[in-house]
Amino acid sequence: MSAPIHRLSVDELVPMVRSVLQTETDMIANMANISALLFEGLPQINWAGFYLWKEADGQLVLGPFQGRLACTRIPLGRGVCGTVAQNRETLVVPDVHAFPGHIACDAASESEIVLPIVVKGALVGVLDIDSPVRDRFSDADRVRLEEVVSLFVATLEN
Repeated sequence: MSAPIHRLSVDELVPMVRSVLQTETDMIANMANISALLFEGLPQINWAGFYLWKEADGQLVLGPFQGRLACTRIPLGRGVCGTVAQNRETLVVPDVHAFPGHIACDAASESEIVLPIVVKGALVGVLDIDSPVRDRFSDADRVRLEEVVSLFVATLEN
């Protein structure tokens, strides 16, 4: 059993994600490892994972994640994740309780960042990270996490 990695800044996390993605092309394996790196590495995080877009259902479906039990399906346009999937733009939510239509999968969550995953113009899903601390995610976090998503998207475009 390996020891948990020490808490990292989001800047330190990007090279680790790059390293993991260099040798693996499987989407699910990469999502699982990215979730683990985010959950174990970032401070003040209580959930990190992916929701995958299912066109036929018009919903996001739970993918690889780290954290407590999660919502399994999220309709397009509903909650933070559904809104990001619909608009295809990153959302930083300093207080989830103030977000209209927020879906409370974990009552401990206070803030959230959700990033769209778009490959060659097609929605693949979203990366969702929750924190039990209000106003946890900074603009620097957004920039670096968008870089993480870009690294992941590059593995899907090849």
